[in-house]
Amino acid sequence: MLLTTLESVPGHKTVKHLGLVQGSTVRAKNVGRDIAAGLKNIVGGELKGYTELLQEARQEATQRMMQEASKMGANAIVNIRFATSSLTQGAAELFVYGTAVQID
Repeated sequence: MLLTTLESVPGHKTVKHLGLVQGSTVRAKNVGRDIAAGLKNIVGGELKGYTELLQEARQEATQRMMQEASKMGANAIVNIRFATSSLTQGAAELFVYGTAVQID
């Protein structure tokens, strides 16, 4: 499956538009990551625990979107976008969406 943030896949013709596909996941912080983040806030630097958490969330949401597109018969997803939202203190949703298409 080809994934792109562009409106089309360069070098390919879109032969069928299948519609919107999406995937999401809700993740909560854990105590271990919070403790490490608190220490990093004092000395500065990357919050690696949170970076890993967001990477895992992006991968999971993208996989769910791809599964939805596959069920529709798509071989590509174009115009992909990511969004996040805070649901409660300590929990956030990562949401990904795009347009499922068939390309030649």
